[in-house]
Amino acid sequence: MFTVTSEIYGENNYQTTRDGGKVVSKFRFIYPEEKLARITADKDGDLEVPRPRRGVIELEHSEATELRLVGLQVWRGALLLADYLFSKIEEFSGKTIMELGAGVGLTSIAAGIHNAGRIYCTDVDLGCILKLINGNVQRNSKLLNGQVSVLEFDFLAPKEKQSQELLEAIDNSDIILAADVIYCDTLTDAFISVVDHLLDRGRQTGRPKTIYMALEKRYVFTLEDCDSVAPMYEYLMRQTANRPWNMEHLPLDFPQYFEYDRCKQLVLIKITGR
Repeated sequence: MFTVTSEIYGENNYQTTRDGGKVVSKFRFIYPEEKLARITADKDGDLEVPRPRRGVIELEHSEATELRLVGLQVWRGALLLADYLFSKIEEFSGKTIMELGAGVGLTSIAAGIHNAGRIYCTDVDLGCILKLINGNVQRNSKLLNGQVSVLEFDFLAPKEKQSQELLEAIDNSDIILAADVIYCDTLTDAFISVVDHLLDRGRQTGRPKTIYMALEKRYVFTLEDCDSVAPMYEYLMRQTANRPWNMEHLPLDFPQYFEYDRCKQLVLIKITGR
């Protein structure tokens, strides 16, 4: 069976433990600087510089999976989105957030650290992933200020099959997150349909959605092109060229709070309806 492994496991020491088939890693981060933190002087006149406060998100995950179960791993896009959330605390304060294709829940948990509102963490229930997410949310409950709810959202299921609970969560959400959710043309087409659906419901309910999508361009050399291309990213760009969306590639110049390699192939896209 062909398996894939996320590159991040070889880039940093996540203090991974393996016990009885369970793999658990620690994803370290620095809390954003608090506005009240300032440099002071001690009684001798020496400057006291505040040390950054550190935290850890502890996650159970897989180290290698077949392609359809890649959500059981942790990928760079989730860490990039977590960084972006940390850099926009005030902007996202009080917003209801929904994550699509949440995998093991890292980005949703990161959202709940600073946002005291509601976070909906969704994915299709393959490989018992919803049970895994619930376990990870509980594992990190002491970090959370917001309430993280786990729901199933299958991109490939017809809209008519969506549960009332999911539809209410969609209608209540302001910010939609998606990290590394496309890895084949079929799933990309399904994701595009989901975005259309979310933006349409936002217009209908008067609660517009803003979508943030993180992905990594994965380059391959093809004889057809005689060049290195990023087929999944390029297919996404072709298929969305004529959608009634505003798509903005955001600069990655915001601070890095989590430990990972923020490589140049990472992309962050903001999507809104026209």
